[in-house]
Amino acid sequence: MSAVPVESPVSSIPFTLDGRALEALPGETILQAASRVGIEIPHLCYKPGYRPDGNCRACVVEIKGERVLAPSCCRQPRPGMEVSAESERALHSQRMVFELLQADMPGAGTRAYTPNSEFAHWAEKLGVTESRFEARHQPSADASNPAIAVNLDACIQCTRCVRACREEQVNDVIGYAFRGEHSAIVFDLDDPMGDSTCVSCGECVQACPTGALMPARPESATVADKSVDSACPYCGVGCLLKFHVKDDRIIGVDGRDGPANHSRLCVKGRYGFDYVHHPDRLTTPLIRREGAPKTARLIPREEIWTHFRPASWDEALALAAGGLKRIRDETGPASLAGFGSAKGSNEEAYLFQKLVRTGFHTNNVDHCTRLCHASSVAALLETLGSGAVSNPVEDVREAEVIIIIGARPTVNHPVAATFMKNAVKDGKTLILMDPYSSQLARHATHFLQFRPDTDVPLLNSLMQVIIEEGLENRDYIARHTEGFEALKRCVADYSLEKVAPLCGISAEVLRDVARRYAKAKGAMIFWGMGISQHVHGTDNARCLISLALLTGQIGRPGTGLHPLRGQNNVQGASDVGLIPMVFPDYQRVDDAQVRARFEALWGTSLDAKLGLTVVEIMHAIHAGQIRGMYIMGENPAMSDPNLNHARQALAELEHLVVQDIFFTETAGFADVILPASAFPEKTGTFTNTDRRVQLGRQAISPPGDARQDLWIIQEMARRLDLDWHYAGPEDVFAEMREAAPSIAGITWQRLEQQHSVTYPCEHEGDPGQAILFGEGFPTPNGRGRFVPASFIHADELPDPEYPFVLITGRQLEHWHTGSMTRHASVLDALEPEPVLNVNPEDMAATGLMAGGFVRASSRRGELVARVRPDPGVQRGTVFMAFCYVEAAANLLTNEALDPFGKIPEFKFCAIQLAAASTAVPTGEPA
Repeated sequence: MSAVPVESPVSSIPFTLDGRALEALPGETILQAASRVGIEIPHLCYKPGYRPDGNCRACVVEIKGERVLAPSCCRQPRPGMEVSAESERALHSQRMVFELLQADMPGAGTRAYTPNSEFAHWAEKLGVTESRFEARHQPSADASNPAIAVNLDACIQCTRCVRACREEQVNDVIGYAFRGEHSAIVFDLDDPMGDSTCVSCGECVQACPTGALMPARPESATVADKSVDSACPYCGVGCLLKFHVKDDRIIGVDGRDGPANHSRLCVKGRYGFDYVHHPDRLTTPLIRREGAPKTARLIPREEIWTHFRPASWDEALALAAGGLKRIRDETGPASLAGFGSAKGSNEEAYLFQKLVRTGFHTNNVDHCTRLCHASSVAALLETLGSGAVSNPVEDVREAEVIIIIGARPTVNHPVAATFMKNAVKDGKTLILMDPYSSQLARHATHFLQFRPDTDVPLLNSLMQVIIEEGLENRDYIARHTEGFEALKRCVADYSLEKVAPLCGISAEVLRDVARRYAKAKGAMIFWGMGISQHVHGTDNARCLISLALLTGQIGRPGTGLHPLRGQNNVQGASDVGLIPMVFPDYQRVDDAQVRARFEALWGTSLDAKLGLTVVEIMHAIHAGQIRGMYIMGENPAMSDPNLNHARQALAELEHLVVQDIFFTETAGFADVILPASAFPEKTGTFTNTDRRVQLGRQAISPPGDARQDLWIIQEMARRLDLDWHYAGPEDVFAEMREAAPSIAGITWQRLEQQHSVTYPCEHEGDPGQAILFGEGFPTPNGRGRFVPASFIHADELPDPEYPFVLITGRQLEHWHTGSMTRHASVLDALEPEPVLNVNPEDMAATGLMAGGFVRASSRRGELVARVRPDPGVQRGTVFMAFCYVEAAANLLTNEALDPFGKIPEFKFCAIQLAAASTAVPTGEPA
């Protein structure tokens, strides 16, 4: 391995500040150097991490030998410079700035809207309590956005919010308009914020020093009792945040400077927290009443007490575990199955899969990864020997070309998307490939809106161009890969002339994209579930992997492959073995040596047979093979394809135990319901899409008699004859380190100190490995494998009876099946009802009206939702989020599986559309 050159020591710049000798680092301003050593200089328009603007002049200092005062936020010191921030002249100017601005503060004073006003802090420190100057004409308040209150009477026009919106989040909503005394902060074309294109990320709120932009919820104006460092419970980006708590209730959230977010948050992370305090939380165990029937019909909230009765924990646990134990003993372990959760911690996922394997004695355990990136993981393991991402999202800074395919990061991974947009502003080439034209398309240098179902021919054509023009990395192929000749023969059949009319992208554009990717010094590929959720999802991922191997765009900074993981801990849950074919660290259950190691670790014999996956389990219930289930934190009655089929399966179970925080759609089918803990109510580790193991800390207590999930799992285990005594998550994590070599070097104490550690980290003191495959692959021969893929169609194609293609996914404001976000007041106010996104030309042709109702039907079910015109949707396709129970998109979807990843085809099924009244359909097939 070549030696890494040692950098020469960075020389500092000596200067003095108010007579004190300081050393500034290269590039540091006077204000930054002072702040680093704890010296305060008043400032307003400056915010650490943002571009300094120097427009408020609150931070001016006097520099010896210079005629005018200098803004310390913009000025860098020179060797020997003598600076004074506390001279009479500097202080007089600072006070004058604050007095002038004080005149424009609202009548209630500098803390009118927030107790944490930076303006008030500095004004009080400088002794500025009133103003001699005339006040401006004050603008009226704007309460049009459910998330953010706009109080421009407190605005000092420091433009922090402008930089927050345009330079940090790159949403380009907030501007600074007009001139002179009419100058003002505006949203889009001076629209009310609620009518603008604002996505309510709240970056402007976090930036505002006066409360002119504030959370709309009134409790945000109160002072917290404590603040707790934790992480976000939503997507796989893994933003670190801080919960602000008063009287055991979360009153606000701020972003922390974590490695994945650098203080940024999205609307869910910042405003989606009050679901934990919703009155619908489960607070006591429930048992199904004798004689209460099980049918495929969902039980509404108002009918809970006709079907269930409260119970003590002892009674509920005895019945829950006893029913599963009876089925196991009477009909065998294969009669049981468990669904764990990607929203829970690593420790919970580890214990849950261990319970199924050692208590049920079966490998029938799975979770929502089967519905997200199972095909991606199957392809990565097959070709590279590892199912994890190769490079972190932040590597976009090092890339020259960024490809995003089958993903909408601005919706599903909003904070990651901000760094992608930052990279484009820095001159990187963004190539976006997707059937849907998302907000990211306006930032892309190339947007390929290809036809759904044509991923494989499109990607094969790019590889055909690269090989035809001799742009493949022959040295890399020879040293690090195998199977190139087979790939070459396969892609030879995908000429541009053949593929262009098929996928709807011109040959010239395809050739240009292929050349740019192949010739780039560094190129990254990101993909989402638009790649994975197909019957050819594994083939789609195989093509992307082959594209990287073909060009050597892997194993270095600014290169690599990154399937953007969906839920906050879907990576970690998979890592710790919450899938039916592997133990922790992706060690195969049918490998005798691996199995022997886990039998020694867990002290019991283990099943050698691969378990069933999510959809296979539903089929097995219908076939009478699976009779009992334990479901923790999953909601298959909303998330599975062909919901009529899935709900009927749940109704046929002899015994179902559901552990959750709400009475979910799935809970209605249960025999026993166990009230569990929400994310802020427990401590544990979570692994983000970058392979970063991060610590989430308990901030509040579970409500009523709800219990923490680790306690519930252990109580279930003891009643299944398992002698478990883990004192807490730290004990479980210690055992996980023994089970999973990739995290063996991560200690609990290190996580408490550093908050985030990247794996592989195999030995204590190991810094962790952010970039994989620099020296080969964890395959038997150390080589990456080309696996050719040929074009196959989706399982169900449109026809004259069902002429439209339905594509399902998520909304920015809601998450997965909505069990959390639809109980979050701000998020549900922003998007309160189901909509079907339809191309305006298709609306006209079908007789649909914007805001009117449409009946969507497939061969499996139907629903009614409002119509939303969306020019980003291709003609012949429609899009719908699957989080609305009143119009559950998965009533329509197809349960056909990818043969390798066993993932359903959520991204393609045939439907028909017709104008409808407001009547709610039955959900039965049309």
